[in-house]
Amino acid sequence: MSKTLNVSEKDILNYIKISCQLPGLLEAIATHQILINTIQEQGIQINPQEVQQAADNLRLTNQLLKAEDTWAWLKKHYMTLDEFEELAQTNLLSSKLANHLFAHKVESIFYQDQLEYAGAVTYEVILDDEDIALELFYCLQEGEINFTEIARQYIQNLEQRRAYGYQGIRRRKDFRPEIAAAVFAVTPPQILKPIITSKGAHLIWVEEIIKPQLDEQLRSQIIGELFAVWLKEQIEQLEIVTCYDSENSIPVTSGV
Repeated sequence: MSKTLNVSEKDILNYIKISCQLPGLLEAIATHQILINTIQEQGIQINPQEVQQAADNLRLTNQLLKAEDTWAWLKKHYMTLDEFEELAQTNLLSSKLANHLFAHKVESIFYQDQLEYAGAVTYEVILDDEDIALELFYCLQEGEINFTEIARQYIQNLEQRRAYGYQGIRRRKDFRPEIAAAVFAVTPPQILKPIITSKGAHLIWVEEIIKPQLDEQLRSQIIGELFAVWLKEQIEQLEIVTCYDSENSIPVTSGV
């Protein structure tokens, strides 16, 4: 037989405070309010069809493929259907606001920092011993061993070993500066001379350098980055002043 636990607003607020989650919550509330205020100031509008599509996207993102999945998700998050629609609408408005504020800046940002958006396909093995790394580097150059064999022998992590040290497609900013400088200076395919960092000796195979293209994915990424910086600046300029809950007599706190 299941038991019932009654949790009041006072319990929720008190736990948020004693678990030191209140600053993050206040910042999230302030961010939401900044978005709502700016959306109103900018006159951003949406139509019912767009809201429906946003709600469908939200369901898809959360794998809510059936009606019962949606109801279970709503119950888990203590939300009503109207609040779910409000969430979808807020996501849509935020996206529209980001595009409204920064879409016109994308091309200039891209061409100004074009090299930063180049990608590199790399494989990497990190060794503890610099001498062994250097020896393996020369063996690779002489064709005495291939990178796959090195990965199988020296990578401890099982999943990374199965992928032979594959690092995926990474942009310049995803690498440490000293590694980025070496990776994007070569003509692939090419093995880099071991690069020493605090993690060890990096033996890196550069398979391909991908020239940047301003496709929709990158366009959205640049807008998202500009929007995130803008939001951070808005928060830093804002003084968050909270009040007391008169009903429960709990000081909510105040902050900047």
